[in-house]
Amino acid sequence: MTRRGFLAATAAVTAASAAAPARSAMGFSPDCFGVSRASRAPLDYIHYGYDRGAGGVQVMLPSLDPDLLKNIRALAEKLGMYLEVTLRLPQDDGTQFEQTALAAKQIGAWCLRSVCLSGRRYETFNSLAEWKTFVAESHARLARAIKIVEKVRIPMGLENHKDWTAEEMVPLLKQYSSEYLGTCIDWGNNMSLCDDPVELIEALAPWSLNSHIKDMAVEEYAEGFYLSEVALGQGMLPLKRLTATLLKAQPRTKFSLDMLTRNPLVIPCLTEKYWATFPQRNGVYLARMLRMVRANKPAKPLARLESMDQEARVRLEQDNVRQSVDYARDQLGLKI
Repeated sequence: MTRRGFLAATAAVTAASAAAPARSAMGFSPDCFGVSRASRAPLDYIHYGYDRGAGGVQVMLPSLDPDLLKNIRALAEKLGMYLEVTLRLPQDDGTQFEQTALAAKQIGAWCLRSVCLSGRRYETFNSLAEWKTFVAESHARLARAIKIVEKVRIPMGLENHKDWTAEEMVPLLKQYSSEYLGTCIDWGNNMSLCDDPVELIEALAPWSLNSHIKDMAVEEYAEGFYLSEVALGQGMLPLKRLTATLLKAQPRTKFSLDMLTRNPLVIPCLTEKYWATFPQRNGVYLARMLRMVRANKPAKPLARLESMDQEARVRLEQDNVRQSVDYARDQLGLKI
């Protein structure tokens, strides 16, 4: 973006501020607007988030151009938005990772967010051997990343991204024991691994840097259950309790809405393949999760996007985000 374009954008924000909704201290992950396909370009996404009441955004940096970095920082500071940068763990010597971490500091991001697995454990791996290979590779990448964040002096939150169970992630964090390695706690992801969401957050809370706040709804089917993100306050999670837990453990924790308006995820926990990579887990986990699913039948059928036209999908997405911002601000105390 040219300087003229940047100035025009910031002027437009100022002119529109009176019409913007009351803001929450909660921000947005990059995945809140997959239906409407809002631009994830950092300047655009900061603007888009502000107009919808967000207190900050997690951004990706497609370019490390010095002028762009200055403009990102200036816009975020003007609007009072926090920034976090999401990036991939280093695959090679870590040069790109280090450059991005340095750029994150330049734009005023307070921390990074990364993941080990881009897919889902029970879908990606067909055998225990495949999972063990992934574990070894992940540790190698994490070790490189930790050296870099310690050098740059910027913390990184590692998300539980449907890969590590709570019982695996706590020892991982203890193993590295770095003040620059924490967690980006996703509130619903580990339900897909048959982890209790309250127990997960209580276990990871001491390492919390940032979090993907969401509410969840479930529905049983023949081979397991369906899992959906729903607007905050419309699902089964005890949101007030979990917010208080994180803030008590780590008052610095930032909350980024991770509201993905999409078809329900299929969790085939009654199939053999699902359990191929969980040798240490027994039937207690399955029984407990199925009890939870059966005790929390959704108040209304889970949304299926294939039954909607594009206009209805976009409207649902925007309503989900708006309701969540209002709930976070008014019910969870996440205020500016």
